[in-house]
Parts: sequence; structure tokens; C-alpha cells
Amino acid sequence: MGIEVKLEVFEGPLDLLLHLIEKNKVNIYDIPIVEITAQYLAYVQAMQEENLDIVSDFLVMAATLLDIKCRMLLPREVNEEGEEEDPRSELVERLLEYKMYKYASLDLRDRQMEAARALYKPPTIPPEVASYEQPVDVEALLSDITLSRLQTVFDFVMKRREDKVDPVRSRFGQIRKEPVKVEDKIQAVMEYGLAHRVFLFRELLEKQRSRMEIVVTFLAVLELLKIGRLQAWQEQLFDDIRLELVDDTPVVFDEEMRQAAGG
Repeated sequence: MGIEVKLEVFEGPLDLLLHLIEKNKVNIYDIPIVEITAQYLAYVQAMQEENLDIVSDFLVMAATLLDIKCRMLLPREVNEEGEEEDPRSELVERLLEYKMYKYASLDLRDRQMEAARALYKPPTIPPEVASYEQPVDVEALLSDITLSRLQTVFDFVMKRREDKVDPVRSRFGQIRKEPVKVEDKIQAVMEYGLAHRVFLFRELLEKQRSRMEIVVTFLAVLELLKIGRLQAWQEQLFDDIRLELVDDTPVVFDEEMRQAAGG
């Protein structure tokens, strides 16, 4: 009674070669071709006895190994650069490429198995909870609004205007307009506030056409904050300062206000 031998199943000749290299613990860049070829042929011989239909690819690799074995016995060929060519180099490249794809496929298989054990449920958050927004603490936001912060925005806008100055055209003569009055600018800021209600302090300054208008607009905003027509705040720390017109009552200028505004 014969002894039944169960052969390991390999996906192809490269899979078998890689198995033999790892089994013998040899360097893939320095394959002992004689030893590996002998083991490979022994496995192919066993395959022929079991199933001849699947052995054709393995026989092609066996012929390749025998060819490399013969070339290893001959003097090495020299390439154009004067270096000796290794008959095993092409086989090594194929093995490295196959090994990369094999391990990548194993990694993908493991990920697929892990994903199969993961379960997800649709979100069940009530609409009123999902739409909830934390109340804004106005006092906390206004606590950081200082004249120093307003001065920083003012300096930033002035610097941007200086960067836009044409070094050639700036030397041309200019037709100077009449000086801008703070009283007029206060009315203009009030009208702008009526049209926009809430607006950025930076945008207001950038809409001015000259350095003088920026300075006067800055003073007008300070005066409107002082008399309570405007309110200033920041949504987040270091955000742009926002202004809101909270009282659209026309500003009546008495003598004291004109003196304070420089009118």
C-alpha cells in the first residue's frame, strides 16, 4: 500500500520559487541556483504524478532555471559599461515584483476581513440637537475689543494702501479736494450702517479713497461707538471686528460734539 503525500498548493511558479527561497532562508539577491533548481524540479516531478494539467507553467520556469544554471557555469557576459552581468538578475526582479504584489494582496485581504466585522448605524441625532448652537457670550467677545485692537486694524489698512502706491504715478501732481469733515463722515457711516446693518470695520476703511478719508472714518467710528449708535464685537478671538448699527436715530451735532469731532 503506497503512502499518500499531500503537496502544498502554490498559485504559480514564482510563488513556489519564493516559498523555496524563504524556506531555505537565502538572500533573494544571491540565489543558490543549483540548490533551488534541484528542489524546484523535485516539486514539479511530484506535481506531474498528481496532476499534469496544471504543470505547464511550472515546466516553463523549470526550463528557465536550467538555462540560468547553465549560464552560471559559463564565463560571465560583460555589458557596455564593463560590468559582469548576473544571469539571475532578471529572475530576481520578477521575484521582487511578485513578492510586492503578493504581500499587498494579503494586506488587502486582511483589511477586507476586518471590514466585514465592522457594523455601522445611521445617525439618530434629533434635529433639535443637531441644529443646536451654543449661545454667544457677547460680553466675553466685547471684552477683547480695545482701542489698541482698533488701532491694529487701522494700521493694517494703512499699510495695505501704502503697498498699492505706484512708485511712478505717485510722483505726479494731484488735485487736492476740500478737507473731509468728521461730521460728514459720521453721517456717511450712519448711512452705510442703515444699508448693511452689520459690517466689518476693515471693509469700511478699505472703501475709503484716500489716507485722509481713512483717518476721518476711523474717528467717526470711534465717535459713534462713544455715543452708542454703533456696537462692536468679535465672533472669535483675533477675528475681524464687526460693527452693527444699533440706533439709527439721526445724530444731532451740538457745539460739544463738533469740538470733540474736530469740526
